Amino acid sequence: MIKPDRVTTTTCPYCGVGCTLQLHVKDDFIYKVTSPFDSPVNKGNLCVKGRFGYDFIYHPKRILKPMVRRYLLDGGQETVDRSEFPQFTVNGQRSTDWVETDWDTALDITADKLTEIYRRDGSDAMAVYCCAKATNEDNYLLQKMYRALFRTNNVDHCTRLCHAGSVVALQQAIGSSAMSNTASQVLLNDVFMVVGSNTTENHPIIALQMKEAVMKHGAQMIVVDPRRIELVDFAALWLPLKPGTNVPLFSAMAQVIVRENLVNWEFVKSRTEGIEDFIASLEKFTPEYAESVSGVPADDIRRAARLYANAKNAAIYWGMGISQLSHGTASALALIHLAFLTGHIGRDGTGLNPLRGQNNVQGASDMGAMPFHYPGYMRVDEEENATKWEKAWNVEPGGLSRKLGLTTTEILSHAHPGGVRALYIMGENPMMSEPNLNETRRHIEQLEFLVSQDIFINESGAYADVFLPAVPFAEKDGTFSNTDRRVQRVRAAHPPRGLSRPDWQIICDLALRLESRLNPFDPAQDKRPTAKWDYAHPEEILREMADVNPDYAGITYERIEKTGIIYPVPDLSHPGTPTLFTEDFPRGRGKFIPLDYVPVMEEPDDEFPFIFTTGRVLEHWHGGTMTRHSALDEAYPEARLEIHPADAEIHGIRDGQAVRVSSRRGEVVLRATLTEKTSVGVVFTSFHFHEAAANLLTNDALDPQAKIPEFKACAVQVFPARDADLANPEVMLARGRY
Repeated sequence: MIKPDRVTTTTCPYCGVGCTLQLHVKDDFIYKVTSPFDSPVNKGNLCVKGRFGYDFIYHPKRILKPMVRRYLLDGGQETVDRSEFPQFTVNGQRSTDWVETDWDTALDITADKLTEIYRRDGSDAMAVYCCAKATNEDNYLLQKMYRALFRTNNVDHCTRLCHAGSVVALQQAIGSSAMSNTASQVLLNDVFMVVGSNTTENHPIIALQMKEAVMKHGAQMIVVDPRRIELVDFAALWLPLKPGTNVPLFSAMAQVIVRENLVNWEFVKSRTEGIEDFIASLEKFTPEYAESVSGVPADDIRRAARLYANAKNAAIYWGMGISQLSHGTASALALIHLAFLTGHIGRDGTGLNPLRGQNNVQGASDMGAMPFHYPGYMRVDEEENATKWEKAWNVEPGGLSRKLGLTTTEILSHAHPGGVRALYIMGENPMMSEPNLNETRRHIEQLEFLVSQDIFINESGAYADVFLPAVPFAEKDGTFSNTDRRVQRVRAAHPPRGLSRPDWQIICDLALRLESRLNPFDPAQDKRPTAKWDYAHPEEILREMADVNPDYAGITYERIEKTGIIYPVPDLSHPGTPTLFTEDFPRGRGKFIPLDYVPVMEEPDDEFPFIFTTGRVLEHWHGGTMTRHSALDEAYPEARLEIHPADAEIHGIRDGQAVRVSSRRGEVVLRATLTEKTSVGVVFTSFHFHEAAANLLTNDALDPQAKIPEFKACAVQVFPARDADLANPEVMLARGRY
């Protein structure tokens, strides 16, 4: 039996649950992961990713030295044809176009090119993708660098691609965008709804708590999902709606609540506004109308409404089946209205709870990694907020931009002469995560300069001019904020491998170089003030942010040493706030917002008869950069298309057969799995596999308010294909992992 040199307690780098991990280290190698039973988040439980998905740290393809394109060492060139960039490897051999170098060379080249483009084309030419996998401190510094030095709000991260619709809806109706309660409070529910969330595979530890609520505490669960996910086996009621019909379904539930006088009028009158106009807007949303649109029986809609409204403590937990639609904001508002009507918010065991997908997507949003907000969700176009951050960052009055920035989905579409010319990507992978990837590729090829800061060269890094090797979670210190708003410690288990460095250190070194170029020392001339970049430890970074952001004001590393703390934490003596809105909402009164039903942008037709929807599987995570460099890839090695047996029979498709799936934007080839888990007329695949990238097919139509794409519904056709096509590089998006 191996005896560890040390056991390091840290936080899981995968989903938003934020499980506590114990990394068992021998000779600077993690050989086992466990979890303490006293963890308030996961109580010793771990999913397969948390337990076994750490070995990507030691994968031979991890990049351990800075790399630049050869032409940058040869004096550069006027233009670069990025469409002809060689991949990282060719026939298993490293491409000669990449050259390993030292940190000074890589950072000097990066600083020189960014400064050149900024001076020539201005703030609008600069953009950055922050990262929901990185720490709070990493994200705070990167958005600070772009705002304080390049004076741009073209700052965003993957929240734009997952819960942007939820964020906008909650901000409009409540004035806050985080979960109102904690996931563990499901044990206090007597009724709860799980909507558009395959929780068992996306948030397995929360799913365990949901099952416990049903099996041990007698709660009744309502599952709303087009697929027969595992939680349906534990549900009192399953509403298998057609993808994209959330608004009529939940508005019909609201109509039932109003017509049967199940409204909590005391709550509505004392804490909300707009009820009269809202009730008038419900007239058309009868259960029968909702059935005709969604496919859910009218009687089941009535039953769901009564269950939820009559509960003592009811809550709603939702995932990207709500938000990843061109009407994602309206879908989330339809859920918020149900909570307002019944008063199921502002108490323990109730609430509106969007389940965050990535380990630190909540924290990255808190840190201001968004185009409309500084840290603490302070609008960038409000003078008072800009003034606060100018003082904090030692920026001259009026120096920060008051102009709303471009979102993730807009940054690449603006990549062209006269638009965005330089893009810095920390840990994100738009060439897997953006919709309509053929169009995304055309945009990324238009960039003049691209920097990738990551641990592997992924599909996006293959287009980079400079690669800066960062470290994974187990080689860095900092904090993550989970879906519960719990801020927790991240600790290094062993030193960085090779020459890789923590993200915050890379950013600080680059920022100092940028400062010297943008503010050359000349005592005879005025120059811009300089921000602080010489931090000794990530804790200094967190405290700088917390001095201005009141939600984090009472959070210190000492206070979160053992179990973390749930913000808002307004002062150093405050215990944290598991339940929000107990007395009022941040905007004052909750706002009812009348809705109309807008169908998905692309309905099935004779040419493309199936609705195509996407999601995750238990063994993998997002674009696969981490899990597909792990032994988990052996457990689930290829993409699968789930199709109902009745549809398969009509189209002559056998289980395990190669099929070609095509949309108006692209096509992929993968194997079919015949299953009644999906509904007739709906096909499903995950988005983890570059060989059959789901986002070649998906629609880039945007929610006009949240700017989130319609990942969850587009029209496709499915044909039998040849097995040989599965290995044909002309069929696939990529010719192998870079």
